[in-house]
Amino acid sequence: MSALIMIGVQGEGGVEGISGGRSIGLCMSITTFTLYPADLQHSLPTCLVMGLNDEVGVKDSGYQPMRMRNPRQGGFKATYCIFVMMGLDNIGFVANMASLVLYFMFILHFDLSGSANTTTNYLGTAFLLTIVGGFISDSYMTRLNTCLLFGVIQLLGYILLKIQSHYHKLQPEPCGKSTCVHGTKAFLFYDSIGLLGLGGGGIRGAVPALGADQFDDKDPEERKHIATFFNWFLLSITIGASIGVTFVVYVSSHVGWDKGFIISMSCAFVGLVFVALGKPFYRVRVPGESPLLRVLQVLVVTVKNWKVDVPNSDELYELRDHKSLSNGELIPHSNQLLDKVAFLPKGMEARKWRVCRVTQVEEVKILARMMPILLSTILMNTCLAQLQTFSVQQGTIMNTRIGQLNVPPASIPVIPLVFMSLLIPVYEFAFVPILHKITDHPNGITHLQRVGVGLVLSALSMGIAGIIEVKRKHEFIHHNYRISLFWLAFHYAIFGIADMFTLVGLLVFFYKEAPAGMRSLSTSFSWLSLSIGYYLSSVFVELINLVTGKLSKSKTGWLEGRDMNTNHVERFYWFLAILSALNFANYVFWAKWYKYKTDVPIAEEMLLRSSQAGGVDQSLSASTMSFISKNQEQEDQRQNGVK
Repeated sequence: MSALIMIGVQGEGGVEGISGGRSIGLCMSITTFTLYPADLQHSLPTCLVMGLNDEVGVKDSGYQPMRMRNPRQGGFKATYCIFVMMGLDNIGFVANMASLVLYFMFILHFDLSGSANTTTNYLGTAFLLTIVGGFISDSYMTRLNTCLLFGVIQLLGYILLKIQSHYHKLQPEPCGKSTCVHGTKAFLFYDSIGLLGLGGGGIRGAVPALGADQFDDKDPEERKHIATFFNWFLLSITIGASIGVTFVVYVSSHVGWDKGFIISMSCAFVGLVFVALGKPFYRVRVPGESPLLRVLQVLVVTVKNWKVDVPNSDELYELRDHKSLSNGELIPHSNQLLDKVAFLPKGMEARKWRVCRVTQVEEVKILARMMPILLSTILMNTCLAQLQTFSVQQGTIMNTRIGQLNVPPASIPVIPLVFMSLLIPVYEFAFVPILHKITDHPNGITHLQRVGVGLVLSALSMGIAGIIEVKRKHEFIHHNYRISLFWLAFHYAIFGIADMFTLVGLLVFFYKEAPAGMRSLSTSFSWLSLSIGYYLSSVFVELINLVTGKLSKSKTGWLEGRDMNTNHVERFYWFLAILSALNFANYVFWAKWYKYKTDVPIAEEMLLRSSQAGGVDQSLSASTMSFISKNQEQEDQRQNGVK
């Protein structure tokens, strides 16, 4: 027989413990602890931990848990402002992704490959800087404040772009070279796109995790809504992007680039207002120690303990008191790799940079296991870069009229965006329930399977793009006929479906698999894949021109010059299609190899220990966290996805 006495101080949102840092709870056992049902276990961690140690509210080095007891906070109602913000922000951001290649070519007078490379370098930098936003929101600022900070930086970039696009004196004259931007004009130009990239990237590094944080991944009911959130998150992006590549691109092309930038800036500002208005409804995490610092500590201790032998895994250093439990997550010891980092000889005091906890070591292992998955998706984003550069440039020499309407070539990406906007609800309400009945997986298919579908479709898209380019050139050269711009719709639509599968799959995968204190940084990996893909596109363009220029009789590379009727973009598309097929085979290998992580919730971990010991373990010492109930393990596998 056991009795549980609980005394709490009511704070904002209910009884809070260490996570809030403002209220105190006491949990005592008169005889022994028993293993309570799952719904009661979920409410025990705070009081159980605080009753075992007098030092209350000590901040651990990890990321602090969210305050989750206020019924007004969290859930889908808290994400509506985030959806509105992302929709408005992407009106300008995606419009720029689609049209800046034309701005660089016709206003700043870059040549064909120069404008394409400048565009991909800008986009690569913007998505690379998502790591900065993720790092700051994990370590120094809340995700909301990080979003607002980088939103202001993005607005500054729009202001500078508007100034240069409005005043002709600040624009270069045509010079016939690869780039004509020099001196003060170059300084203004690179400052403007630099601030724009930093702001846009920082926002995207913080916002996905801010939205997903509104669902408690320790609650089975809320956990299954995380994938749904990312589906609607992508839908908000596609709706905003659809407006951007139609209305904003049309204004930029036919009214004035400065007017287009003003619209983009205004939408971004209103989006920031909306996300700020949602503050009372957000569950907010308190930043902890830098995740990169924790990774660095593991690497340093690895070098220090390189020659240390670990006689027994039971001697590994893990949690000793509640201070180490305050980050809300324990990760089981997986295998002997890097065990020496967590080895603490008897009599030696545990200090940072001398020994690392098992959980800290496992965090690094998780990030290492994610890397092959990340690297396998880079080539798909290299293919995406072509749709925003060469395919848009193709559109400028095609028939862009529908009746009396002249369609801007940069608006052609609206086709995959419309496909995505229509298919995301179909996927959520029809595809997932049908597959759930077949696979018994809560999301229909696993996150990695979803990514794999996207990789296959991206390879198909590039193959079709090459065929369309052959047809376009044949009709123009032999019949002096310009085929319709909407022939590009075939490979754009297929790639849009591919992006719907892959982007959401990656965001959910990196969020769920990441340690609790690294989730902003981890979801940034999805955007990092985009970044490297854009940079790789620039490298491929230069290498293809270099190699084919030496091998061809004309000594001209496939992608050189300003005339697309004399170069060979179709060969470049097919080159990417072949590489994408090979990359998919590589991805399948790593997806089968990957082992999903298994978290140990604090309540279950401590109750299991107490039940096994027949009482309260006052020291709370733990050698390895490798035990977990069979039912919980099966549930986690179903939620994470079982291959």
